[in-house]
Amino acid sequence: MQKLILPVLAATLIGLNACQPANKSEQKATDSVAVATGDTTAMIDAKLPDPASFGGEVEGKKAQLFILKNKDIQVAISNYGARIVGLLVPDKNGKMTDVAPGFSTVAEYQKPDGAFFGPVVGRFGNRIAKGKFTLDGKPYSLELNNNGNTLHSGPSGFHNHVWDAKQVDDKTVEMTYVSKDGEGGFPGTVTTKVTFSLTDDDALKIVYSGKTDKATPYNPTSHGFFNLNGEGSGTVNDHVVMINADKYSVVDKGLIPQGEPASVEGTPFDFRKPTAIGARVNEKNEQLTFAGGYDHNWVLNKTKPGEMTTAAEVIGDKSGIKMQVLTTEPAMQFYGGNFFKGTDIGKYGKPTVYRGAFAMETQHYPDSPNHPSYPTTILKPGQTYSQTTEYRFSTVK
Repeated sequence: MQKLILPVLAATLIGLNACQPANKSEQKATDSVAVATGDTTAMIDAKLPDPASFGGEVEGKKAQLFILKNKDIQVAISNYGARIVGLLVPDKNGKMTDVAPGFSTVAEYQKPDGAFFGPVVGRFGNRIAKGKFTLDGKPYSLELNNNGNTLHSGPSGFHNHVWDAKQVDDKTVEMTYVSKDGEGGFPGTVTTKVTFSLTDDDALKIVYSGKTDKATPYNPTSHGFFNLNGEGSGTVNDHVVMINADKYSVVDKGLIPQGEPASVEGTPFDFRKPTAIGARVNEKNEQLTFAGGYDHNWVLNKTKPGEMTTAAEVIGDKSGIKMQVLTTEPAMQFYGGNFFKGTDIGKYGKPTVYRGAFAMETQHYPDSPNHPSYPTTILKPGQTYSQTTEYRFSTVK
């Protein structure tokens, strides 16, 4: 993959210049400036949170943190929301880098701005228009939490609950959550099992399965945030992205898909060739205006449904860390961090700045229950839902 490095867009940054400090107090101030401007001169000693200090109780259940390791990488997974809390991978120089922004305590994830840092979202990830759908002739109304729509199943979604968890071995943890009939407005009692594991080829592998006792919309996905230069390192605008998709979902102002997916040809949504995230993000384009940048669904190129294929590749411009996303899902939501305000202070005391992290959520199409022509997301009794996604890591010089 060719490495492209483009200047950080000045309109998104704070106009301050860093200088060499004369003492420790000035060093702290300089580090804050470095993060705000996307400068990575303030090096972070990457370390995952301590499981002993991470816990707490939510809804009377104990929140825990599980550490998985292989010979190269480590990941911290909490059973509060089946959530990725941190992910250490080596950069091109062998320095361990935490590429998954997150927090050190459960309490921080319970704040409104922390809710979608790293969890499995469901039972329906992404948006459902006006929180309404009709199934088998019966109308349903869901919790609203996003401009009059339902996003990631609303406040009662998977992300706000403690899952039952079992660490299988040093590389694997299994998490299970039972969503009761009527939770968030959805029909049916659904049992979801998610297995996180580290593979020998340095992938974080996530395997999902689900069963229900009534027909229900079902579209879980991991809402992991990433910055391949490291948490708190500034903007991701210079990360280079390839997305294996010829089409994307055109949305309205509420980011609800409108009709059939459109071709990416000739648009800022064409990432079939490696391109920096920020290269076209500020172009005059109605779709970019609606989302404040990238927050759209790409329809992945597949020769047959359910096959495991490459959805995307991303390279950190400074770290040389490459992340390959592989999935059995038909689509992927790419979010470029347009709504970060620099107020979320992460594990290392650094803020996640505007466009300071991205997400690649493998999934079915948003609002599928209201679009019969889209691949179905209705899970029925007697069926077993399954999907697999891998985030595979390597480096390039």
